[in-house]
Amino acid sequence: MWGLLLALAAFAPAVGQGLGAPGTSVLGLAPSATTEARISTPAPRSSQAQPPAGKSNGTLKQHVRIRIIKKKKIIMKTRKKLTRPSPLVTARPVATTSPPGALDPRKEQNPDCPPLGLESLRVLDSQLDASSSQSFGLGPHRGRLNIQSGLEDGDLYDGAWCAEQQDAEPWLQVDARHPTCFSGIITQGRNSIWRYDWVTSYKVQFSNDSRTWWGSRNRSSGMDAVFPANSDPETPVLNLLPEPQVARFIRLLPQTWLQGGASCLRAEILACPVSDPNGLFPEAPALGSSDPLDFQHHNYKAMRKLMKQVNEQCPNITRIYSIGKSQQGLKLYVMEMSDQPGEHELGEPEVRYVAGMHGNEALGRELLLLLMQFLCHEFLRGDPRVTRLLTEMRIHLLPSMNPDGYETAFRRGSELVGWAEGRWTQQGIDLNHNFADLNTPLWEAEDDGLVPDTVPNHHLPLPNYYTLPNATVAPETWAVIEWMKRIPFVLSANLHGGELVVSYPFDMTRTPWAARELTPTPDDAVFRWLSTVYAGTNRAMQDPDRRPCHSQDFSLYGNVINGADWHTVPGSMNDFSYLHTNCFEITVELSCDKFPHKSELPQEWENNKDALLTYLEQVRMGIAGIVRDKDTELGIADAVIAVDGINHDVTTAWGGDYWRLLTPGDYMVTASAEGYHSVTRSCRVTFEEGPVPCNFHLTKTPKQRLRELLAAGAKVPPDLRRRLERLRGQKD
Repeated sequence: MWGLLLALAAFAPAVGQGLGAPGTSVLGLAPSATTEARISTPAPRSSQAQPPAGKSNGTLKQHVRIRIIKKKKIIMKTRKKLTRPSPLVTARPVATTSPPGALDPRKEQNPDCPPLGLESLRVLDSQLDASSSQSFGLGPHRGRLNIQSGLEDGDLYDGAWCAEQQDAEPWLQVDARHPTCFSGIITQGRNSIWRYDWVTSYKVQFSNDSRTWWGSRNRSSGMDAVFPANSDPETPVLNLLPEPQVARFIRLLPQTWLQGGASCLRAEILACPVSDPNGLFPEAPALGSSDPLDFQHHNYKAMRKLMKQVNEQCPNITRIYSIGKSQQGLKLYVMEMSDQPGEHELGEPEVRYVAGMHGNEALGRELLLLLMQFLCHEFLRGDPRVTRLLTEMRIHLLPSMNPDGYETAFRRGSELVGWAEGRWTQQGIDLNHNFADLNTPLWEAEDDGLVPDTVPNHHLPLPNYYTLPNATVAPETWAVIEWMKRIPFVLSANLHGGELVVSYPFDMTRTPWAARELTPTPDDAVFRWLSTVYAGTNRAMQDPDRRPCHSQDFSLYGNVINGADWHTVPGSMNDFSYLHTNCFEITVELSCDKFPHKSELPQEWENNKDALLTYLEQVRMGIAGIVRDKDTELGIADAVIAVDGINHDVTTAWGGDYWRLLTPGDYMVTASAEGYHSVTRSCRVTFEEGPVPCNFHLTKTPKQRLRELLAAGAKVPPDLRRRLERLRGQKD
């Protein structure tokens, strides 16, 4: 008999005085009717709870039964206990003792609960339900914080969940699938360029079985709490629950909304996991990484401290330098990692990662801070892959191009920063539209037949208007431009957030005023390869079950897209880098969530770690070599490397070394330099790891030799004099 009673007690409903509605089971069982004044909801809207017995308009008398075990007798005594006056419905009925092995919500209380995962898509569409929806595009699966609508209202990708107009008691429901301690709600209105819809107040209910519900109560009045919601469509509004509640289901019940609008909202739920000692629920997938790294968000001061720690831990392979300052005077720090930091080694390519161009897109910043820690740790461990990376190339990591914007976003917090706050610089400049437009002058020259004979197809100069004193160019932009000029970068990626896709140049449409249009570069095959490499090694992008972030399903195209075919971006860093320097650069949109909670950083690192390393290794793809003077064997700077059939050239660095990214194939390559005869040779790029050596020796022209001799005050050699005389005779 006692064994049976103990077995039953193990599965009895557990009650927590601080966090859950008393009498509710945190194991998914229905609450006990004898211990809870609950809200029953046969209809979409739950009815008010009935007052428990023993309540009066003055002091509430609770009868607490105390069991005193004396020898073999059980004596039941009753005493009166005074509680605070409450003329209204009590927020929580009498608490009972939790049975052995049951969950104790009081131990799970945490005021800083992470998001449940509506924005990051960890919460699946199947976990969301609603009383009604105006259309599929306004269904409950669209009720996610910061979700963005498509251009057209009424399509499959609208910007919120919206209840039907005739739904007098609307609700949006989330199934956490496990006992969860709910602590708060963040809401927004509907994202739309055509309509204004938002909820101005709502109630919250909880359930363990989706049939029996109880509400969040106001501490002072004991009535159902009504939470203030939004006053505009985009600003996130946080409401913490008066008492955290342990349950499986949570419902948001809009009470009022904008006059003339509809009941529409986007939401995120703050919730702490609850342990399940009896193992009655399937174990939730763990978010984590085995790498011993610092998984948290770092403001400017913390970022500097972390970079200094990495430098002190690995002084032989790291160097910290600044490329300039932001509008507010914050330095743009770069971590350089190489076996010979501080110098360009002949024949060794330079690669870079840039993050934080938009200050509120914080994941890229943290990934680069994690990457520098990882490279340091693995180099010290002797990892062969990392060792080869650091000995064969020089890596530059700029974690925060827009530190002013990041500080603004950081102060708001990961869940409250919204979609746009902190995106721009302190001057209100979008850095991804702030680089010089070199596309237009190039395309105009091509239309006039001037490329490449009159106008070069590479290293286009800055337009005059861009260098005027009153030009609207951010100091952060100028700092990066000067950085590009100082270092012969070959490969780069610009890390963004808010989507899950890799885009490649051109970012600007060739047709004026076209919103989107496929606009490939002459190196389209290379850019598509680079983009596919990152997308193909990114875990999240390769998840076949993932849903689209917002309004486009990029998985249909392998998670890569031409930037201009997505949306036109005049003045992008990618286009500028391609047309003003030798560097090939792509944009990586890392996550649906621009500013993921720190608890999600370990999983995001695992999603991107291999992709970050594999992308750097692509600098070995193609050909590389040194262009030398045949007589002196010295390298020739600024020699032009042209590939037959590709209308885009690159140039050599100051030591005569160059790198030309190419996909496998046979190419005719020409090296030319001012004062030298051009040389053309065949170079074959294979699928094996390269780069394929393709060196050149150039011979000076007679005019150049004469120029140098006269400049040095030397006599002209007889053979050169005879050659010059023959040339003059040919002209006559």
